[in-house]
Amino acid sequence: MKKIGFIGLGVMGYPMAGHMQSSGYEVSVFNRTNLKALNWKEEFSGKVSSSIEELSENSDFIFLCVGNDKDVRSLVLGEGGILENARENTLIIDHTTTSSKLSVELSGKCHSKNVGYIDAPVSGGEVGAIEGQLTVMCGGNQNDFEKAYELISCYSKFIKLMGPSGSGQLTKMVNQITITGLIQSLAEAIYFSEKTGLDTQQVIEVISKGAAQSWQMENRWKTMVEGKYNHGFAVDLMRKDLKIAIEEGSLNGASLELTKQIDKFYEEIQSLGGGRWDTSSLLERIKRNE
Repeated sequence: MKKIGFIGLGVMGYPMAGHMQSSGYEVSVFNRTNLKALNWKEEFSGKVSSSIEELSENSDFIFLCVGNDKDVRSLVLGEGGILENARENTLIIDHTTTSSKLSVELSGKCHSKNVGYIDAPVSGGEVGAIEGQLTVMCGGNQNDFEKAYELISCYSKFIKLMGPSGSGQLTKMVNQITITGLIQSLAEAIYFSEKTGLDTQQVIEVISKGAAQSWQMENRWKTMVEGKYNHGFAVDLMRKDLKIAIEEGSLNGASLELTKQIDKFYEEIQSLGGGRWDTSSLLERIKRNE
């Protein structure tokens, strides 16, 4: 039986770890807020590790789904961390969205100690995690990817190895750049529709059947029109992701003019107290600037 350790039971990690436990794997979790780990154990009948050291010593696969580069670095390289305590041939699968340079660095340090490492950011949001329908973009070597594929499949609808270490994170940057542009365009389109006096519901019904269709349109137009933003992927998290993409663009010479502008729009939303609002709150910013 493969022994799995899962670190980070946020809105994504909690159901992801649950899917693996429900699929018949032996999962032990660790979370900084221990109450959440205990609640997870109650719901899924898995195990709770008392420390990173304990989890690392007893896992064949270690999954991470935490906040940022600093969190991942501390967990993997810090005193009492994963690399200090993991057995040889353990495989780390990092679902955190981080910089690509961190993934490259950690992969090298892990492999020097015969520990595998895959960067595997996800797309699909909280709903995708709950329904087990995430898309996972991976960076690493083929052998490690094949070892992890079966486990990742427990909560995913599509998984692809994008290239060597860091490639998963670079692909996630492309994903976030695309999403921000789509949401801003959708926000402006809804605003324009309302200003012209059209029935926006009917407008969406028509244009969603043509070339304008997108996931954002299908899943966010109604809550945007209703001014409901207390759900979904938070502005604070998107700004973290966009910062990573913009920094990468400055390194590789990619001009991201629209992304930089929308990042400033999200900064305005944060100043309105909307840091935890869904990213579709770009429409709220437009309306408040009338």
